[in-house]
Amino acid sequence: METPDSWLRAENCSIDEFIDQVSVQSSIDSYPHADRIEKGAVVYDSIALRASTSTPQVIASEIADVLLNGPGIAVFAGAFEADVVERASVVFHQIIDAEKAAGVASGDHFAKAGANDRVWNALEKMALRDPGTFADYYANDIVALASTAWLGPAYQVTSQVNVVNPGGQAQEPHRDYHLGFMENSMAESFPAHVHRLSPVMTLQGAIAHCDMPLETGPTMYLPHSQKYEAGYLAWRLPEFKAYFAEHHVQLPLQTGDAVFFNPALFHGAGTNRTANVRRMANLLQVGSALGRTLERVDRRAMVKVLYPILQARIAAGIDPDGLKRIVSASAEGYAFPCNLDVDQPIDGLTPPSDADLVYLALDQNWSAEQLAARLR
Repeated sequence: METPDSWLRAENCSIDEFIDQVSVQSSIDSYPHADRIEKGAVVYDSIALRASTSTPQVIASEIADVLLNGPGIAVFAGAFEADVVERASVVFHQIIDAEKAAGVASGDHFAKAGANDRVWNALEKMALRDPGTFADYYANDIVALASTAWLGPAYQVTSQVNVVNPGGQAQEPHRDYHLGFMENSMAESFPAHVHRLSPVMTLQGAIAHCDMPLETGPTMYLPHSQKYEAGYLAWRLPEFKAYFAEHHVQLPLQTGDAVFFNPALFHGAGTNRTANVRRMANLLQVGSALGRTLERVDRRAMVKVLYPILQARIAAGIDPDGLKRIVSASAEGYAFPCNLDVDQPIDGLTPPSDADLVYLALDQNWSAEQLAARLR
């Protein structure tokens, strides 16, 4: 009996298989609480959803099915009251203006640095600047419904405000956090079952902070693309990009609408073709409670005491694989969570991890003090 291949490779991605999986039509009959299917996306009327006599679990099960087995995208029309969104927009603009005045320049994961106005960690900044508006904004029941449907309880919200200015160009199609932030060489090092796991660890969302007719460039989506198992490797391939360019859909939104989608869905911000509309959205990355280690470990304290030992072991001729195992057991090997105001994704999709800095320090023979300063 042959052992199934546990590893996905970009060279094995099949555009024909991908097309077969995305060339399906969703039926409104599959989603009894939905208002309509629009361009392949399932659209809910938030007022009707709140008035439903169905139990929250029944509604949550339907939303989860949309995200996993359906088109992968659910739109909630009128999710937020307009006045709450407007108050939040004022706070976001205040933060943007303050950061510009302070000379803060934000990098970007999937767009040219500086082309758009970004607020990293808008969640914390909003709470500290205007806790009353924060409370009214995040008391929203639709955000909680979608987050619980996909992740269960005890989820954690993060938020990044993105303002695409007039003339701002479309992003490349991509998948999102976690594996979507990795180069293919890194993503290939994770076994296939982790490619299946990654999408259910995060919920991607966007709240419209202005009206978004098509000419403003609302997000481009390819319904059902989250189903392609090797999609974290495929989205960079030219034939997949070409298919996305020809077959993606865009949905006009109104202020206060919310969109939630499977992070494995192929998507990207569209081109803002207007002359005077600053298209603002609050992007949510909601994380599962289960994506955490058992204990809180001060790994930087470990690195501090281990670094001279590592230097000595290198001088003594330690096997490189042995060195790597020591670093893997001690230093933080993943770039996230981080402070994106400081550790910006400029040279790649992610900033360097602590482990990356340890290897750089060892390669360039930094002193322990130099490494400690860089980590700080």
